[in-house]
Amino acid sequence: MSSARNMAKAMYLEHYLDSLESLPAEMQRNFNLMKDLDQRSQDLMKKIDKAATDYLNKVRHMSPEKRTNQLNQIESMFGKSREYGDDKVSLAMQTYEMVDKHIRKLDAELARFEADLKDKSSGRRKEMPEGKTAAKKSECISVSDACQHLCCFCDGWLYFLS
Repeated sequence: MSSARNMAKAMYLEHYLDSLESLPAEMQRNFNLMKDLDQRSQDLMKKIDKAATDYLNKVRHMSPEKRTNQLNQIESMFGKSREYGDDKVSLAMQTYEMVDKHIRKLDAELARFEADLKDKSSGRRKEMPEGKTAAKKSECISVSDACQHLCCFCDGWLYFLS
């Protein structure tokens, strides 16, 4: 019976860890893209500052057409900077949703694991002779994941022991 229970624990854990395998790489990719967008935005803001300073220093000696052209260039650079910011927000939301999806999946797996344990424990109670009760109301099952965190599932609660 113990080996079947250990196999079930291992199956749940292995299934979830397999689903997490690609998460760190996807998150790293998104964070690197956000960092790149942030650097581009900062570089562009330096160009905007320089262009605005040059414009203000030379505006009195410019023709109206040249003023309009330079203002349009500055406005275009601001628009590009805004695009970088929008892309960065989009990536942050995508990363959040990716992590949230895995958290929801873990919650569902834990609920399924809990239901299986309850089914198995109620099945054992039925097998006991009439008038006899189990010595413990619940069974504590310890699980160790790949990160060496010890967990204990008791009375419908998951306890992290290390």
